[in-house]
Amino acid sequence: MKVVLKNVNILNPHQNVNEKNVNILIEDGKFKNIGKITDSELKDAKVFELDGKYIVPGFFDMHVHLREPGREDEETVVTGCNSAANGGFTGIACMPNTDPAIDSAEVVTLIKKQASNHLVDVYPVGAATVGRKGEVLSPMAELKDAGVVGFSDDGIAIKTASILKRSLEYAKMFNLPIIEHCEDESLAGGAMNESINSTLLGLPPIPSVAEDLIVMRDILMAEYTDAKVHIAHISSKKSVEMVREAKKKGIKVTAEVAPHHFTLTDDAVKTYDTNVKMNPPLRTKADVDEIIKGLKDGTIDCIASDHAPHSLEEKEMEFEYAPNGIIGLETQIGLAFTELYHKKVLTLEQMVEKLSINPRKILNLPVPEIKQGEVVNLTILDVEAVWTVDKKKFLSKSSNSPFDKRLLTGKSVGVINKCMMFFEGSLTKI
Repeated sequence: MKVVLKNVNILNPHQNVNEKNVNILIEDGKFKNIGKITDSELKDAKVFELDGKYIVPGFFDMHVHLREPGREDEETVVTGCNSAANGGFTGIACMPNTDPAIDSAEVVTLIKKQASNHLVDVYPVGAATVGRKGEVLSPMAELKDAGVVGFSDDGIAIKTASILKRSLEYAKMFNLPIIEHCEDESLAGGAMNESINSTLLGLPPIPSVAEDLIVMRDILMAEYTDAKVHIAHISSKKSVEMVREAKKKGIKVTAEVAPHHFTLTDDAVKTYDTNVKMNPPLRTKADVDEIIKGLKDGTIDCIASDHAPHSLEEKEMEFEYAPNGIIGLETQIGLAFTELYHKKVLTLEQMVEKLSINPRKILNLPVPEIKQGEVVNLTILDVEAVWTVDKKKFLSKSSNSPFDKRLLTGKSVGVINKCMMFFEGSLTKI
């Protein structure tokens, strides 16, 4: 099948490409022609008039929870991929806090098999320790051979400095990052950020220093081992400052932020809506301001959703006892463009870097190129589209989002990958 994308803007900072109002011919899943399309090439082609929308390398979310195996009632590999495609992503990395954890080649193989026929590429992140218990290293070489792209005990920090040191040393042999959920366990267990709001609301607090202590530990250990550490869902002012200083010293540290951490503050908890309960918790405006600064100056490398599906029954309980996390694959682009691009925090090129290029570089994955002969892997963006979030239209199995009915500007209208096209809600083989 031939597909023609008419009147598009091509943007790929990785290739230093920025072209306006061009036509693209796709055939057999590859770029056949970019530029002027002949009448013979248009024959029998499915034509999409895109009227100045942007074509960018397929967006990649490096922090997603697919819940399979173990909690298929909340999400599966397939429904998570549907959600990703609907949100504008052609690739995701799934975290290991499943049941059983992704600590064996068998679980990696299961996930990859479940995703094999989908448009969205799925890359598992292996557990750093067996069962994510922080006691014994996982079979990291076996997991690498099975196809993991990093190691993490996500949901909790790697338990001790000794285990962290050894995991970094092993991961270094494979040139893979250790991805850390930074929270000191002895300070964890609360329901929201420690601030005046936690006192007013009478909720048990989680101090920001709980994150800062582990970020500091991990940076020191990355420096000592000369290995790669990636700070997941960074949320505190001090943590951003420490990552910035570590990068200046040449330490191999990278960081991501989730949209809710640069969009909301802990003022949102005043509603007691359990859909704003997450870990790390929503912080203060000072923290958000530093995150914005970190995105702008490159301290924070990428944006990731921390997509965390939960059942309605679990979220409909007292705030203190409800599980942490929200879904984010289908709101991430809208939130990021609304808060960062349209408020002139980041340029369009920087948005593409943080949503497509940098996460792939961190995980040693090839960045899609937009040129003749290359396999097509792209996201189609309408950066000016104004739309209202409607959780009833989500393709995720879960709907735990605090952004329902929020007005956003900027969205994906389609993705193409693996000879498949998801465009405005429908999947087509091409």
